[in-house]
Amino acid sequence: MLDLSGFGAQLLQGAVVTLEVAVLSLLFGTVLGILGAAAKLSALRWVRVPVTLLVNLVRGIPEFLILLIVYFSLPSFLSSLTGTDVSISPLVGGVFALSLVFGAYASETFRGGFLAVPKGQLEAARAFGMPRTRIFTRIHLPQAWRYALPGVSNLWQTLLKDTSLVSVLGLEEIMRKADIGAQVTKRPFNFYVAAALIYLAFILLSGPTFAWLERRAGRGLARSP
Repeated sequence: MLDLSGFGAQLLQGAVVTLEVAVLSLLFGTVLGILGAAAKLSALRWVRVPVTLLVNLVRGIPEFLILLIVYFSLPSFLSSLTGTDVSISPLVGGVFALSLVFGAYASETFRGGFLAVPKGQLEAARAFGMPRTRIFTRIHLPQAWRYALPGVSNLWQTLLKDTSLVSVLGLEEIMRKADIGAQVTKRPFNFYVAAALIYLAFILLSGPTFAWLERRAGRGLARSP
């Protein structure tokens, strides 16, 4: 057993914060990914081009740098723009930055999902006079979600590990708690191994969860024997 010298409860608190950051970033990032994919497939050039450039920009910058820009530079820019003192909390800054990163990568995943939906189904829905919004919510998005789920699962695992970066903002998640414990007890091996095991547990638990989501999204489909 790893001797955590009474810091085990602190690590568990950090694990809760890590999970909170990851889940919030997943939710907001998924919305951004769907909107980004829809914009990149838009027939309107003034919508498609700026979103594509923005996605490529976010994907081309290291996640750590995006965190620093959002938390340290964005408030200063907004303060100078509005003339008021603007500040954001480490939680908000971390979730916002990771949501941007997740959304940028997820936009490509969802774009592939949208393109995988048979065009004949969309044409049939339009022939029946279904409104565009209803076609999107009842036919296009549910099937694109099914195609995109494996990719979203991979992005979620990356997101979980990227939450370790928010420790630089002072947010007391797993890595921040592990670092504090390591410095106080002078036993870095014990705490960093314990942190690694917690991340691994999150990843292992995510597999069955996404497998269930894939089964649920594929209800009603004929399965090969």
